[in-house]
Amino acid sequence: MTQRHPYPHADLQGAATRNTTAAELLTAFAKSAPALDHLWRHIFDALADAPALIIEIDRLRAELSALRYQRANLIAAIRATLAADDEGEHDPLFYVRDELHAQHHADARRASGGGR
Repeated sequence: MTQRHPYPHADLQGAATRNTTAAELLTAFAKSAPALDHLWRHIFDALADAPALIIEIDRLRAELSALRYQRANLIAAIRATLAADDEGEHDPLFYVRDELHAQHHADARRASGGGR
């Protein structure tokens, strides 16, 4: 059951490229009108914020993706538990315990810098 995002992802690489182009154009304009230096500085400062924002968006996307993956696995484990209970299995909660255990270890690996 694949879910669609309600909104498309922004093109971060394109935004970074456009930001660089804008900074380069602004530099040329600023050289041709040095009397407006105090105004150019505000625009340069705003453009300088973009790379950090792009990095943060990328980090948040990765975190959201990982959380969605965990959620999907928990839902699958819950469904397996319910089916196992319906079939009279001896330990239907095994599926949920196993998934929680796996997610705990994955979280510990990520926290220690070990990746996924």
